[in-house]
Amino acid sequence: MKTRQISLADAISRLPGAGGKPSTEVFKYGSLSVKIFSPRGEDTQQPHSRDEIYVVARGRGEFVNGDLRLKFGPGDFLFAAAGEVHRFERFSDDFATWVFFYGPEGGEGD
Repeated sequence: MKTRQISLADAISRLPGAGGKPSTEVFKYGSLSVKIFSPRGEDTQQPHSRDEIYVVARGRGEFVNGDLRLKFGPGDFLFAAAGEVHRFERFSDDFATWVFFYGPEGGEGD
């Protein structure tokens, strides 16, 4: 049986050390993949093939999604549709966010 609870501390402890990838998958169920994402210095992610939701766990910064620039903080919900150019900028050193990938390749659309 799959785990039903993952603490933020446990998720962050699963991240690779210095120089490693800034994210790791912590839960998978059907089309849902949950990761913890904690970039250091610069967010170099590229557009993804599936829709995604971010729920900011800690830290502050700016979320860039196309022409939008949104300030974020702990507890905020952010959405990026499949294929959209997006990234985090000017984020604090303690920044970490839950990432939820779901649905089919190419996204669900409107």
